[in-house]
Amino acid sequence: MTQPAAQIRRDSAEKVTGEARFVTDIALPGMLHARLLRSTMPHARITGIDAAAALDMPGVVAVLTGADFAGLKHEWGLFLRDRPLIAIDRVRYVGEPVAVVVAEDEYSAEEALDAIVVDYDPLPHVTDAEAALAPDAPLVHETMETLKDFYFKGEAKPLPGTNIFQNYRYECGDVDAAFAAADHVFEDAYDFPMVFHYAMEPHCVVAEYSVREGFTLHSCAQSPSAVQKVLHAIFGTPLSKIRVIVPYVGGGFGGKASVKLDPLAAGIAWKLQRPVRLCLSVAESMLTCRRLNARVHLRSAVAKDGTLLAKAVRVVMNGGAYADTGPAVAIKAANRAIGPYRIPNLRLEAQAVYTNTVPGAAFRSIGGPQAVWATESQMDTIAEALELDPLELRRRNLLRRGETVRPDLRSIDVEMAEALGEVSKALPHRPGEARGFAVAASDPGIMPIGSAMVRLGIDGSITVMANSVEIGQGVRAVLAKLAAEALNQPIAAVDVAETDTLTAPFDWGTGASRSTVIMGCAVQEAAADAGRKLLAMAATTYEVPESECRLVEGGVLVRNQHHTFRDLFHRYFGIDSGDVSGIGSITPQYRNGAFLQAPLFWETAAAGCSISVDEDTGEILVKDYVSAADVGRVINRLAAEGQDEGAAMQGLGHSLFEELLYEDGQPVNASMIDYHVPLIDESPAHFETILIENGDGPGPGGARGMGEGAILPVAPAIANALAAGHGVRIKHLPLTPEKVWRSLRAAKAGL
Repeated sequence: MTQPAAQIRRDSAEKVTGEARFVTDIALPGMLHARLLRSTMPHARITGIDAAAALDMPGVVAVLTGADFAGLKHEWGLFLRDRPLIAIDRVRYVGEPVAVVVAEDEYSAEEALDAIVVDYDPLPHVTDAEAALAPDAPLVHETMETLKDFYFKGEAKPLPGTNIFQNYRYECGDVDAAFAAADHVFEDAYDFPMVFHYAMEPHCVVAEYSVREGFTLHSCAQSPSAVQKVLHAIFGTPLSKIRVIVPYVGGGFGGKASVKLDPLAAGIAWKLQRPVRLCLSVAESMLTCRRLNARVHLRSAVAKDGTLLAKAVRVVMNGGAYADTGPAVAIKAANRAIGPYRIPNLRLEAQAVYTNTVPGAAFRSIGGPQAVWATESQMDTIAEALELDPLELRRRNLLRRGETVRPDLRSIDVEMAEALGEVSKALPHRPGEARGFAVAASDPGIMPIGSAMVRLGIDGSITVMANSVEIGQGVRAVLAKLAAEALNQPIAAVDVAETDTLTAPFDWGTGASRSTVIMGCAVQEAAADAGRKLLAMAATTYEVPESECRLVEGGVLVRNQHHTFRDLFHRYFGIDSGDVSGIGSITPQYRNGAFLQAPLFWETAAAGCSISVDEDTGEILVKDYVSAADVGRVINRLAAEGQDEGAAMQGLGHSLFEELLYEDGQPVNASMIDYHVPLIDESPAHFETILIENGDGPGPGGARGMGEGAILPVAPAIANALAAGHGVRIKHLPLTPEKVWRSLRAAKAGL
């Protein structure tokens, strides 16, 4: 059933009128307000906290410190149990919560922060990942306790006695022999900066607790089930008494994935037995999580005709003070540095390292932008050295559908050459404007685990219950459309309930481009289950074979006679009431085990851009940007194009502007004033998204996940255009005007 485009995103009107409910809009009776006192030291022992003056201030109810949670198993994590609920005896980065003021209103809590005195005994600190690898580097953590299969499948491999909390190795083929026999060997290192997620909505949680009811959290978490698991581990509360409700979320991009603020908010509510609201400013969110910065070392063996023979990758990632999802990010960075290329001999190494900086975390296409920045920059370097056109070099090495990126992963399921060709055709070529291209392939870390429920009431209204989080990407609209299609009902009849772990079945989380595929399939299965029950009811009620019944708008058609749902339910149940529910579950065994092998699908992208450079200032202006990807099936075109363009704009940010900077252990630009994200007048004048639909993905109607791939090729495409048009190769992002200007000056001087 075709639906009008205006009906697909039913949250649009709510959001533009201000009626949409976010966590910050929630107020509970008797609710307290919490504000955090954060460490000013990058690494130090806490020798004393004097909160007496703060406690005497009007409106202040409590000042809580690590000592108040001493009876709990307060250290938690996703891969390593390394993170305290709040700093206990020492701090490991500037911004770590040291004390929390709880007051009757937010202003009183904020004012009382200045009255708390914390005494520190400074310790040696390290903020650079390479420096943290040195034998004499100060240890951020003395011990490392790993958790197996807790959030992602698998376990981190730390090196005791070092700052390395993930040490990943993979090899196939005979790498050394390939390098020895190669006509050319290229060796380069590329740096990728710390980047803040910069969602419009900062982190916020409203928590309440009672012994009888347990915990209820109103959260902006992308992974409500992960929040449940962490709270269960800390407090010992049964999962059935940990309820996580997620209203609309004002952007996440991975910064609200896994678990962030929820344990501390829950701890405050547990301690005080009153509801509490803990909401951060943007500056505080900058001190909560950020993308892992990285140095990527590449060594590539190449034949004289440009054939790639071998690649050795070494990634060193700065994971910050706590591991979070860093172990998974490191593995993905190593994999995504391969590219969508036919390379028979591979050696991959990745290390994630503790430093005294803001904890690194998942961010749109984990590890991908770091890795693709390096690989696609080096591809143009190789092309230049071999006097080959960069597009031709890529075409000679691109994988064909069915070939493998590496032997233990699912074969690639798209034709990369098709996407690259579409970009090449669509990108304008004007005199004086340099062009650059890049491609990428990423293996989403999808957990194929999730369930959904669909209920159809006597009036024909349909409710979808799923724990997919609406973070602005339009997932509720997608699930509504899929339920409507499966039941052959108008989309106006479908409502997708607010995310609530009490009422909806388990879902792993919203991320890794999985919601349309995994939860889309779950909703389809649930709707089909409900549909089968409806047809069986009709067959029994009207005494006909099931084959003579079918679902139509507003009811069932039985031997060409229309019966409303109300008529069917009334006659079947004997009263003018009732509903029918269906449940759908996705597991790795779904479709006879088709979801067992990783990745479930490859998320790919190709991009091209044209730029102009002001050689007097070094400013780069991206004039044209074209992005293409095979997404299988487009369910909501406007939303899909928005996802693609939004990802590209985020890529533009870390390409040209964004970098969280540290000096002497202090973040120096962690504010809305000093941290520059791209503005609308800095977006490309010509922006084109090409969505290829081959209908062969694992999701509903052959869909693949999307929304992450388009961020990957941006930085190398721009850098490749700069090198092609102006003869300078910069290997450290972002490509700021000063950096470009200095490189141009050096090139002209022959340096």
